[in-house]
Amino acid sequence: MQDLSWVIVGGASGLGALLAEMAAEAGARAVGIIDIDGAAAEAALAPARARGLTTAFAACDIRTAPACNDAFATVAGALGRVDTLVNSAAIYPRRPTLGVTDEDWDLSNAINIKGTYHMMVAAIAHMRAQEPRAHIRGRIVNITSVDAFKAHPSNIHYAATKAAVVSLTRSIADHVAPDGILVNSVAPAGMATEKARQAGFLPELAKASPLGRGALPREIAEWVLVAGGPKNTYMTGENIIVSGGYIYA
Repeated sequence: MQDLSWVIVGGASGLGALLAEMAAEAGARAVGIIDIDGAAAEAALAPARARGLTTAFAACDIRTAPACNDAFATVAGALGRVDTLVNSAAIYPRRPTLGVTDEDWDLSNAINIKGTYHMMVAAIAHMRAQEPRAHIRGRIVNITSVDAFKAHPSNIHYAATKAAVVSLTRSIADHVAPDGILVNSVAPAGMATEKARQAGFLPELAKASPLGRGALPREIAEWVLVAGGPKNTYMTGENIIVSGGYIYA
């Protein structure tokens, strides 16, 4: 993270907000957040501001390309250079396996797939114009899910969108490799977040994992920081699965 500028989409809460805090802790030069909730995005930058870092935020509904382009331009303009983009924005409402409506599909696809794609396109245009550092012009990390690789009948449309993001990651990584831009994804299993606790999901997460518990958010965030940080100078098109054994159980 040393001297890198990070932009986190969906960084106003949850894993995204934690990533903004941890990037600052690890020595980032600047941190930006793009989120549909602008007030929450600004609040989530408090740890970075407390460390004296350059910060920026933009409120954005990521379902359309113009909105994504405008939000990214706003944040990048304030930060000056964006070294790492993290796509952490997603929705995951549960629906019956054979009861996913057109509206459910359209909203999940628009946010989880299209929004991720549009933000990658905006970041790539910016990164291509940058001078490389140690061969690298930029890094992109997409948050996918272990559900992309296993049956998840209570969340079938979410799992399908995350499988699509794995495919997007590989295709975009191949396309921009000559530019010195690394694109990877991190696929966590269920995390023991406060939201999961309130929803009563912790016993379900514990049962699914051979380790007997859901992942702590920091345990997932560490891998995102590795993929998006300065130690990664060669890995691209990869998907890092951090499942506590759920992937094989």
